[in-house]
Amino acid sequence: MWSPDAATATISLQGIVTGWSEGARRLLGYSAAEVVGRAAADLLLDREATGFSPVDSEEWSGTAVLRHRDGHRVELTLHAHPSLDGGGAPQAFVVTATTGTAASDRDRRMVEWAFAQSSIALSTYSSASGSWRLNAGAETDPLGEARSDEGFLRCVRRVAEEAMPMRYEGFAPAPPTAAARQRSWIVELWPVRDPVSGEVAGVGTAAFDSSEQYAARQRLALLNEAGSRIGTTLDVARTAQELADLAVPRLADFVSVDLLDSVMRGEEPVPGTVDAAVMLRRVAHQSAAEGGGVPEAAVALGGVDTYPAFSPPARSLTSGRPVLSGADDPDFARWVGAHEARAAVVREHGFHSVMATPLRARGITLGVAVFVRGKGSPPFQHDDLILAEELAGRAAVGVDNARRYTRERTNALTLQRSLLPRDLPKQAAVEVAYRYLPAGTGAGVGGDWFDVVPLSGTRVALVVGDVVGHGIHASATMGRLRTAVRTLADVDLPPDELLTHLDDLVTHLTSDDDSAVRDLPYTGGIGATCLYAVYDPVSRVCTLASAGHVPPVLLLPDGTVSVVRLTPGPLLGVGGLPFEATELELPEGSLLAFYTDGLIARDRDMGLGLERLCEAMSSPVPSLEITCDAVLRAMLPESPADDVALLIARTRALHADQVAAWALPSDPAIVADARAQATRQLAAWGLEEAAFVTELVVSELVTNAIRYGDVPIGLRLIRDRTLICEVSDASSTAPHLRRARTYDEGGRGLHMVAQLTQGWGTRQTPTGKTIWAEQPLPVG
Repeated sequence: MWSPDAATATISLQGIVTGWSEGARRLLGYSAAEVVGRAAADLLLDREATGFSPVDSEEWSGTAVLRHRDGHRVELTLHAHPSLDGGGAPQAFVVTATTGTAASDRDRRMVEWAFAQSSIALSTYSSASGSWRLNAGAETDPLGEARSDEGFLRCVRRVAEEAMPMRYEGFAPAPPTAAARQRSWIVELWPVRDPVSGEVAGVGTAAFDSSEQYAARQRLALLNEAGSRIGTTLDVARTAQELADLAVPRLADFVSVDLLDSVMRGEEPVPGTVDAAVMLRRVAHQSAAEGGGVPEAAVALGGVDTYPAFSPPARSLTSGRPVLSGADDPDFARWVGAHEARAAVVREHGFHSVMATPLRARGITLGVAVFVRGKGSPPFQHDDLILAEELAGRAAVGVDNARRYTRERTNALTLQRSLLPRDLPKQAAVEVAYRYLPAGTGAGVGGDWFDVVPLSGTRVALVVGDVVGHGIHASATMGRLRTAVRTLADVDLPPDELLTHLDDLVTHLTSDDDSAVRDLPYTGGIGATCLYAVYDPVSRVCTLASAGHVPPVLLLPDGTVSVVRLTPGPLLGVGGLPFEATELELPEGSLLAFYTDGLIARDRDMGLGLERLCEAMSSPVPSLEITCDAVLRAMLPESPADDVALLIARTRALHADQVAAWALPSDPAIVADARAQATRQLAAWGLEEAAFVTELVVSELVTNAIRYGDVPIGLRLIRDRTLICEVSDASSTAPHLRRARTYDEGGRGLHMVAQLTQGWGTRQTPTGKTIWAEQPLPVG
């Protein structure tokens, strides 16, 4: 729009002035009445000097010298613009006159020319008409699409309303494949003011392509994300899969990770690069294909492939550096063509660009990661190769950590399994079943253990314990404690006394100078719990003592389930505090479940965990093996966080027809009567063939009890899987074997007992001691 103060005139095609503005009057001094209707050429000092002819229908600019009304010269710059009718034909000209030279006017018009010709995407928005004016750069730039973006339009309106400059970042629509680089740009917006009134007339914009900066930020974000998403577990295959999941689809359309078999086993690969044509195992791959699955994989997970020396993966392994290849590489075509399945995949998915990056950490090569782009995605660039190398490097550290952990865990498991019982010994007191589950990959091997130890008199010891912590040291400590328990059990100590001796042993271990033990991350160096129980099938009494261990669960034959109430003692190694024993008389067929705290660790509330264990035990099942499996399924997640040891025992009982007992006076004359009583009992049992040895054993043991012991004296025969003869007295002095000299009158009795039986021994009782001898039953 022309300002009313501008010097303008309207000239017809015949050169007649038809309109005259107030600005023209002030500039030349003529009124409209004096000029309108006259020839425009009459105002010029030189009619031929301007070069403007109304006959021409094009826009014209130039200089002219006009005569002022008072006669002086006025040098002006003229701009002639044709005025068109409805058909587009010129019907008149609007001429604008400004003072100054053509050069200054040209300078002013350069601003308009710069706007139109700038390579930067420039545009203006008119608040009055709501229209856009674009230069050539803006018409071909994605800014054209941004004008339909509601977010950008809100930004434009805000700049126009608040008269404050703003910045807007825009993105092109997602490319056909996510691996393709996304375009982005930054738009600077500023208010455009009317120079006369100062009001905001519109908004000016300048758009700059920021695709490279955006891609750099995306690469940095991907690397930052790799730090938290790769290596979250100590599992080799999982770490490799995390690399593939992260790179697809943000970097590649397909990714595969192949590792050396030695890495999967936790072994130490050969340092340095790997020779070409090495066999690798596929441990992870991922695809950006729609519909899920990995249709591009030419090798299945777990499969083995050998890459020829000229292939990109083999070249990468040989050089120890990433390799960028593609469809224009003859070696790439040769490699693909040599493998029928791979060639079919490449043709179907249009694979054309490949990056092979070795997985190397601490100077050793672990495997290779291959990144692939297919049809619709641009080829990999050098920046992509650097990014792939960074990602592979981070994944390699995670894989190597997992490999080293696998090796340590395998060694610890081997040690632990060598220390745990492989087959439980045969005994008649209880029927047992057990399960041992090492912790998931995150925690490491622990120090849980269990044992079943046959004792004299058909009794049995049931043991379960737990060394605090995980790793080789916990397993080694567990082995020491298990050996100590077996040794103390052979002495036939009561449960509370056995734990007292075991506590002393742990105290000595804690004070050991061995730094491997002293530096264990537990308070006091070693922490351990233990539950020791002795069950007697003759009396059906189970005696238990606990050193800080979780209590067992008891299932009675009538279906009643309860947690055994114990008086828990301190953890082993605390020292100076007593352990108390608890006695339970159990019906035949009762179930006792001994376990470590890993079984109920899923519930932080121990009371809740014990309730769940009681529920799991209450379900009637015919087999102890099935019971063990049912309890583990009910109590544990798929991958337990701690080691779990479970030992379930069903009690048996020896009935009256299997046990015979007599009370004997302290009189040597009673020895013959004791032999006769034993012989008659053997005859009743049909064991006459054992009478000779049994008479000799009874004679020697009863004689020793009368001679060296105190009353009361008792004789007991037990018939089970073996024949057991026991003689008890009130003296705590234990007998021992000695070599009798030629003229000694005694000292040969126990030696003969030891020679004629398969085992003998002595155990302390609350009232004294018991000497026992065990012999096999006669054949048949």
